[in-house]
Amino acid sequence: MELGVKEIQEIIPHRHPFLLLDKLEELEPGKRAVGVKCVTYREDFFAGHFPQEPVMPGVLIVEALAQVGAAIILSVPENKGKTAFFGGLNQVRFRRKVVPGDTLRLECEITRVKGPVGVGQGKATVNGQVAASGEMTFIIQ
Repeated sequence: MELGVKEIQEIIPHRHPFLLLDKLEELEPGKRAVGVKCVTYREDFFAGHFPQEPVMPGVLIVEALAQVGAAIILSVPENKGKTAFFGGLNQVRFRRKVVPGDTLRLECEITRVKGPVGVGQGKATVNGQVAASGEMTFIIQ
């Protein structure tokens, strides 16, 4: 099931300028998803990070992964209309710069859910090269 921005906004509460997903290529509610972020020079953060060498901030790559994770968790009927907040990050690693013109492929799989807490494993790649990876904990409210 492929979802565009309008369908993503029906699941997660993020909006411009903080919605960091252009589409979800795959979505298995409660289990896994693959998202895409097309990185353009027009992103607001490039004005200051860094003007001489534009690089997407690592925290925003992790946020994009978390938005994929939130879509997985919030697409389950019992979580409709709720918000998934960060509860923690573990073993996050950055391995490649993300620059204008890159297309981020954002993969996330939910590995555990207990009550209002979920844990997911995420990986962001560009052309098959890992840009960032790590474990994210979500708190659903």
